[in-house]
Amino acid sequence: MSDFAIGVDIGGTNTKFGVVDKQGKILYQDRMLTNDANDVQDFVDELHQKLMPLIEKSGGIEKFAGIGVGAPNGNYYTGTIEYAANLKWRGIIPFAKITSEKFGIPVKLTNDANAAAMGEMMYGCAKGMKHFITITLGTGVGSGIVIDGKIVLGHDGFAGELGHTIIRPGGRLHKGTGIRGTLESYASATGVRETALEMLSDNPKVDSVLRDSSINDLITSQTVYEAAIKGDKIANDIFDYTGQILGEALANFVMFSSPEAIILFGGLTKAGNLILSPTKKAMEETLVQNFKNKVKILFSNLQEADAAILGASALVWDN
Repeated sequence: MSDFAIGVDIGGTNTKFGVVDKQGKILYQDRMLTNDANDVQDFVDELHQKLMPLIEKSGGIEKFAGIGVGAPNGNYYTGTIEYAANLKWRGIIPFAKITSEKFGIPVKLTNDANAAAMGEMMYGCAKGMKHFITITLGTGVGSGIVIDGKIVLGHDGFAGELGHTIIRPGGRLHKGTGIRGTLESYASATGVRETALEMLSDNPKVDSVLRDSSINDLITSQTVYEAAIKGDKIANDIFDYTGQILGEALANFVMFSSPEAIILFGGLTKAGNLILSPTKKAMEETLVQNFKNKVKILFSNLQEADAAILGASALVWDN
């Protein structure tokens, strides 16, 4: 009898995983660093080592229907991770096959943001919605698009890479893809750091607590947030600039799919209204009239990582 599924969320920095029952309750969960392992087989070996105690606690591998995985550039159709910009593993990686052989149970895989969208649709604030977009604001910018209650996959499994859409033509270089001006270059945690370094350099006479951090290479989206809530001008300007770009991008997304809501989650959402207010303002200013004031921007109400773990595990039950 298969009582449980495993959900795995592979992020650019951390991989989070958990044991999930059929009611969508995460019974056990843990995490590991994604890019500690240079080789994907070493990564799967470490994942196996960390998951087996949780599996044994749940009654053994025979109690599990399978493993669902959300990964950057994960292809639902083939079970492969293909040319993921934020991972060390290059080329086309047959991740589902490798993982299934290691654990001895079926493995299904999809894009990490699509997995999170499934989690939101089944268990989060998108429950009952048939048209919405999820945007992950983490190390990168991921997205999941739901139309008529179904994840948009496209003909090859890669639809919905909104983070790689160009929002500033000729702008900042994205080191992973070599493309300039993408949303991910600005609205990710990595992008916030880049913006901080640029603003500090361009405004040498403006006092900022971030200057000490920049010397020590310690600027993160969290340190920018901590400075902003203390009234630091450059830190607040960073969030205004980031929100402006994100809002313009969201307006584009609204005008092609007319969602009921856009759901934001990931580390950058911890900044709350510092990021939400300029984003909402820029989105509404950029929309044409018939789209204005129709689309909600919501923060995920699931605990951090739960949406992705739950959504990934739901792949196992999805026939």
